[in-house]
Amino acid sequence: MADDGPAEDYPTEIEENLNDFDSSVSSVQNMVQTLVSVSRSDHLLKLDPLDQAKLDLMSAYALNSMFWMYLVTQGVNPKDHAIKQELERIRAYMNKIKEITDKRKASRLDKGAASRFVRNALWDAEDKKRKDTTEHSRKGKHTRFS
Repeated sequence: MADDGPAEDYPTEIEENLNDFDSSVSSVQNMVQTLVSVSRSDHLLKLDPLDQAKLDLMSAYALNSMFWMYLVTQGVNPKDHAIKQELERIRAYMNKIKEITDKRKASRLDKGAASRFVRNALWDAEDKKRKDTTEHSRKGKHTRFS
């Protein structure tokens, strides 16, 4: 970056920041190139609908974020631009997808197991007596000596 032009074009204090920015832009360019190299339909065929929505939202958010940065570099206040509402709209959809994902991860209620827990928790002494008498009637008439 420092070799691109004379040092008088920018203050030397920001040279490190500019180098970091340049490497970040190169990284983003490589990732975008990777995504563009494979057709969108190939990506989407491998994903379920929820993951497709996540991919679409991530792409839209990244694109709008880059436009936000472009506006900043042009001296436009993006907070007064329509891009702010667009980013908020995308963020709202991302939150909806997160709620759906969290609901899928939530534990499910096994009604049979729950009813067994409740039935066994509501133990009654008379039920115990009935069980004891039925168990004794099933046993043989043998007398056991210890």
